[in-house]
Parts: sequence; structure tokens; C-alpha cells
Amino acid sequence: MSYFDSANEGAPPTDAAAPDLSTLTVAQVQEGFTSGRFTAQSLAEACMKQIDAFNAHYNAVIFINEAAIDDARAIDQRRLAGEALGPLAGVPVVVKDPMDMVGFPTTAGWSLLYSKTGGVDLMPATDSPVVARMRAAGAVILGKTNVPVLSHTGTHADDSWAGPTLNVAMPGRVPGGSSAGTAAAVSAGMAVLGLAEETGGSIQNPASAQDLVGIKPTIGLVPNAGVMPLSGNRDVVGPIARCVRDAALCLDVLAGYSSEDPKTLAGVGKKPALGYAARLGSQSLKGVRLGLYGPGWRAQPLSPPTQRLYARAAQELRALGAVLVDDPFAGSGFAALRQPTTPLPNFDARGMESVPYDLQRYLERLGPNAALKTFDEFAAATASQSAFGEGGVLAFMHNLPDFAASLASPSKPPALPDFIALKEAYLRIVDEVFARERLDGLVFPQMREELPPSGTGQTIQETTVGEINIAGLPAVTMPAGYYESGAPFGLLFVGRLWSEADLLAYAHDYETATRHRKPPVLSRG
Repeated sequence: MSYFDSANEGAPPTDAAAPDLSTLTVAQVQEGFTSGRFTAQSLAEACMKQIDAFNAHYNAVIFINEAAIDDARAIDQRRLAGEALGPLAGVPVVVKDPMDMVGFPTTAGWSLLYSKTGGVDLMPATDSPVVARMRAAGAVILGKTNVPVLSHTGTHADDSWAGPTLNVAMPGRVPGGSSAGTAAAVSAGMAVLGLAEETGGSIQNPASAQDLVGIKPTIGLVPNAGVMPLSGNRDVVGPIARCVRDAALCLDVLAGYSSEDPKTLAGVGKKPALGYAARLGSQSLKGVRLGLYGPGWRAQPLSPPTQRLYARAAQELRALGAVLVDDPFAGSGFAALRQPTTPLPNFDARGMESVPYDLQRYLERLGPNAALKTFDEFAAATASQSAFGEGGVLAFMHNLPDFAASLASPSKPPALPDFIALKEAYLRIVDEVFARERLDGLVFPQMREELPPSGTGQTIQETTVGEINIAGLPAVTMPAGYYESGAPFGLLFVGRLWSEADLLAYAHDYETATRHRKPPVLSRG
């Protein structure tokens, strides 16, 4: 018997069936509630049935929230009582596993952090701020989603205790990571929205790989307290959705100051007064100047098929009134700042040296009854598969400046002078180039080449990860067509700090005009 059957055995039938879950949007959800075509309860039940039908194959959701149906029923009661509810009230969502959610262990995909696979359970005493905000908005949280061990890769979730997550949009190809499960759940119609988190491509990669919209916010816009960290200097939480408007509505809920995360003070006054969805309309691209990808940004060429799809997207953007500027960073020195961390061939990990301190702070937040309360206890509990030891998923950290000092004194925040100087250099050049070329943003292919096959050891080749993660710049990923194989092709709009509203307006204009995304054909395996 499935979870859905057991949870509702003997319950009376609910109202009309929900609409096509693979294309359902927040606006359609709210229209369905208003018209009476379905309720929050029947929609949550439909999503649970979708999970029952397809999760065994795709392995997106690893923990089911057994209170979800009751939560949805409570939303229906509030609506019937005449309470004014926000746009996410009753909307089914999923949450990435590293985000603390009361009642569930935060496993970070690691068998050593889950009691049923021989580890310890890290049970949070309180929700992370982002989960608390989704609950307060009335979203119905269906469960938590799969990730690779410690979210260490942007390509897959193959080493998770729960097993690999599959790509819903393109079978046989990598699903993107580390928010692989969130993207798969949204792509497969198991939820309308999902929470993701990025340190090095973990929002943009799975969103692009599975033909979805993802927002990587400016560092400091959304709190990441209560999220198991890779880097307090780079980690950022953002939404994954099937359309731009839905992602914008979710960002409205997530963004804002939290006393638990002091860096969010920098975002005060940066959020649009009417919200991120308020500016979405037509003709947002008219007269906008967008910089194109080139060797001035990164000295790595696009594959010929990617060049052809990018050229088509450029034509579409010009037809919508955008002015495109070829390689605006040429001669700026920007590309020379990038430095992949040995032995990684493509990933610049600078800024992640603080992870021992960040983990120490994270563990302290779990509460007085936590199984592990300090980094030293964490290291001891995971010593058999040490993340930082030889062969560990984070062994490369030893090649970063200041990591040794951070590892030796995890209760002391590291100074990170090299990272701060690098961040300053990136931001200075971005400001100079944007001013000189009168740019409103950048638009790149999200990947330099087609999505690699799963199981081959090949990694996703992005056009920018370290650059925008280190600088803290925002980006919006969105569907923009397909390769001949059927693999998704995505665009990435990048802007200055706090420019999410502009980027979302550009992406929405392009989405409305092109309608490239096609619902995937689902498989039960």
C-alpha cells in the first residue's frame, strides 16, 4: 500500500480532479480554488498520487510530509471562512533536504547523517527561515528532496543514501545538482514549486537540465540560516518553478531580512515594494542592452550546437527589442580572475574555506537536543567517510587559502582576505563594464555544451558559476529550446546586485514570446 492510500484509507472522496500537474501554475491553482474546480486538499492529494506513481522511478522525494493533507485542509477552512490569503496559499511545494524542517532529519544526502542507514539524525528544533516563510505563506509542503552527499556536485545526486535522482526532462542525461530532487519533483508534476540552494551552480544547473526556471538570488537577499552549509559566503536559497511568474511569486515569500542571518541586512530596501511579480508584463526587453557570452567573460568556447541555439535565441531577443552587445568584457581582465581549484578541472571553490566554521554555526542552531552540537562532533561522527580526508567529497578544500586555519579552529570565523579581494575585483569590473557599455544585464547559454549522459563521470559545463557565486550576483535560468537530441537548452540572465526584478521581467518577456518549454513525457520505469 502506498503512502497516499494508507494516509487516506477510509476517508470520504474529495472534489473534482486536479488539472494537468505537469503544466499547472500558481495562477491556475488560485483560479481553481476560486472557481471551486478543486481545493487545496484535493490538489495536495493529486500531487501525492503523482509522487506515488512516479517517484519510485525518478527518486526525487526522499521524505513525505504526512501532515501535508491536514495542512491543505486547514487552508481550505481558512479560505471558506473568508480569510484573505496570499498567492502561495494551498500551493504544493517541496523543500531541498539540507533545509531544516521540524519533524524531519536533515541528512544532506549522506548515509552517516541518517539513522536508517547507520548514521545519526540531525533533527532541528525549529524550521529554517525559508521553510518557516513558506509555511507562513500557506504553501503545502509535501516533503523533502534528494541531494548528493553534502551537496558537493552540480551534476547529479548519485552518491546520496537514497540513490540517484533521474532527469525527468531528458532520460539518460544527468539531472543537474545539487538540487536534483527539487528539479525532478517540479518537472514531474509532483509539486508546483520547489526550494533549491546554490553554492556552485546548484539552482541553475538542475533547473536548466530539467527545462525549468530557477532564480539564484543576490547573496544577502534570502536568509540561509538553518540550511546545512557549504559556504556561508556563497550559499543562497532560491526557487525552481515551471514558469517565471511562479518563481517570482516564490521569491516574494523567500526574500527579506532575518535576524538569524545578519547578511540579509544588506538586502533591506532592495526588494520591490510591490513584489517581484508586479513588473512582469510585455515589452520589458524593448531597448534593453544585454551583453553576450564571450572570451572576455570566460575563455571557454561554446560547442557548435550551443552556438547555433544561442544565435537563434539572440535573434528572438532582438525581435523583442533587445540590443545585444558582443563580448562586453573583452579586455577587462575579468576572465583572468577565474582559477579552478586543484584538482577540479572547472570549479573555482574560493570562499568555501569557511565551511568548518559555517557547519559549527549550523549545528549550534539545531538546538540543545541535537545529536551533534559542534564541528568536532560532526567530524568524529563522519570520520569513516571523512568529507575532508583523502578521497572525500570536499578533499579539494585543502588547496584553498585559509582552509587549514578554519579546520584547526572551527569556532573562529576565518578572515578570508583572498576571497574578499577576489569578490571586490569581480564586482569592480562588472560595475565598470556595465557603466561603459550601458548594460542592463547579460544573457548567456546556461551551459557551454549539451547535457552529458548520466553514469559517465562527465560534469555539466556551465558558462558561469564561480564568477557569479563569488561576486554574489543574481541570475535567472529559463527554458530556451532543445538540442537535436531533445536535451534542454537554457538561457541565463545575469545582472548587477539586487537586479532580480529586472532579470525576471526580461525572462518573462522572452518566455511569453517564445513558449519554448514542453511538458516532459513521464515514465514509471
